[in-house]
Amino acid sequence: MKREIIVNASMTQTRVAVLEDGHLVELMIDDVKARSIAGNIYKGRVLKILPGMQAAFVDIGLNKDAFLYVRDIFEDVEEYEQLLSLGETDGEGPTDSAEDLRPAPPPPGKRRSHPSIEELIQEGEEILVQVAREPLGTKGARITSHITLPGRFLVYMPMESHIGVSRKIENEGERQRLKHIVEELNQKNEGVIVRTAGVGKSRAELQGDLEFLRSLWQKIREKAEGVKGPALVQKDLDLVFRLFRDLFTRDVARLVVDSPSEYERCLEFTESLFPDLRSLLYLYTEDDPILKSFGIEKEIEKALRPKVWLKSGGYIVIEETEALVSIDVNTGKYVGKHDFEETIFRTNLEAAREIAPQVRLRDLGGIIIIDFIDMARQEHRDKVVIELKEALKPDRSPTNVSLLSDLGLVEMTRKRVKQGLIRSISQACPICAGTGAVRALPSIAHQILREAEWQLYRRKPSQVRIRAHPDVTAWLKAEEAEVIEALQQQYGGEITLAAEEAWPPAKYQLQEV
Repeated sequence: MKREIIVNASMTQTRVAVLEDGHLVELMIDDVKARSIAGNIYKGRVLKILPGMQAAFVDIGLNKDAFLYVRDIFEDVEEYEQLLSLGETDGEGPTDSAEDLRPAPPPPGKRRSHPSIEELIQEGEEILVQVAREPLGTKGARITSHITLPGRFLVYMPMESHIGVSRKIENEGERQRLKHIVEELNQKNEGVIVRTAGVGKSRAELQGDLEFLRSLWQKIREKAEGVKGPALVQKDLDLVFRLFRDLFTRDVARLVVDSPSEYERCLEFTESLFPDLRSLLYLYTEDDPILKSFGIEKEIEKALRPKVWLKSGGYIVIEETEALVSIDVNTGKYVGKHDFEETIFRTNLEAAREIAPQVRLRDLGGIIIIDFIDMARQEHRDKVVIELKEALKPDRSPTNVSLLSDLGLVEMTRKRVKQGLIRSISQACPICAGTGAVRALPSIAHQILREAEWQLYRRKPSQVRIRAHPDVTAWLKAEEAEVIEALQQQYGGEITLAAEEAWPPAKYQLQEV
C-alpha cells in the first residue's frame, strides 16, 4: 500500500490529507481560531458533584463546563491526594517526583476498594485533568485525571503502572523484545505503552523518548503547581508537529507541503528527529491549489454526502444521529452475474471494504450500526465480518466489531475524540434546521388558508395580505384560487398575495389591512 501525506497550510487553516493508494482516507484540520483541545492538560476547579451519576462538572476555562466520571479519577484516595499536592515538600527533603507518587500495590488476592466520587473530590477543589474528548454539540468536554503523554515511540502515563505494547504490532518476537526493553528502562514502575512506530527501534531510541516524556511531565507538574485553576497547563502540539510524531514513518512514500515556511519547519523536524527520511519531503510548486491538484477537494465534497456509490453499482448510505451512526448497504444498480445470493455477498464484501475508509475519512465515532443485506449462508456472513475487520486495521482510532446478527446488522464502536468531518466543516441547513426535509408546498398553503379563514371569521378585517415565498404564492394562485374566492364571498374580506423573494419557503405572514 502506497501512503502519501499532503499538507495544505494557509493563514486560516492547516489541512493534512492522508492518501492510501491514491484514495483519501484521513483528513485533519487545524483552524487557527478554533484549534482542537483534545489532549490539552488543564488545572480545573470542581464546580458540582453529581452523586447520582458518580460524576462532576469541572471548570477548565471553556465556555461549557467539562464532565468528569468517577472512573476517570484515580481510584486510590491516597494517590489522588498526592496528585493534588503536585510536588509539595514534606519539609524534610526535595520535592517528590511524579514517579514517587505511586502508592504501593495492594497485597496479592486483595482487591482495591472503589470509592465514590464524593470521597475522591470535593466542590471547590482543584484537579489536574486532560481532555479525552472535545465538546460535541450540546455536551461539554470529557476529561480524565489519567494523564497520557504520547511520544514518538512511546506513550507515557505517569500516574499508571502498566507496561504494554500496541496491539497493532503482531509479531510476537518483536512484542517481547520491546516489552523487555521497556521493563529494563522502567525500574520505577511507570505506565508505558510502546506505539506502533516503536517497531525495530533500539534501546537507546526508546530510552531517549522515555526520558524526554519524563522531563515534559516534570515541567507540567511545575507549571501546574504555580497556577490557580481554571488554567491551561499544557497545550497539545500543533497539527504539523503531531503529523511528524504520529504519521511520518518509513511506510510513507512522500510528504508534500505547499507552504515554503511550513516546508522549512518540516525540514527542521526531519533533520532533528529522523534525518534518514529527508528524501521523502517535497515542496509543492505547481500553479493549481495542492488539494485540488491531488483530487482531494472532490473527495471532501463527496464525504459530505450521505450516499457513497460502489464500483459495482451498489451503494451505502451513511447517516449520523445524536445516539449513533447508521450505515445501510444496498445493491442499487448491481444485478450480478450468477445467483441472487452471490450478488448479495459480493455487494456486502465491497461495502465492507468501502465502509472502513469512509469511517476514517468522516471520523465517525461512538456506536456504528451497519445494515448489511441479508445473507443466507453462514460462511458468507463470516467472510464479510472478516473483510470489515481487515479493512479497519489501518485505522489509528481503536475499533471493536461485533458478529453479524440474524438481521444482517453489525454493531461496531470507534473511539470518539472530536467532532466528525461533516459536523466540523458544515452547519445545519437554515431552511430545514438539520432535519433534511422541508414542508411540502400544499401543506404550507393549506396552513396559510386555515389561518386566513380564522382571521376573516373572528376579526372580520377588510383585507388579509398573505406574504410568502414566490413558490407558495404561485401555488395558491394556481391550485387554491377557488378556495380563496369562496373565503372572500363567505366572510366578506379580501385576500391578497405578496411574494417575498428573500424568504424561505416555510416562512409566511398574514397582515390585516
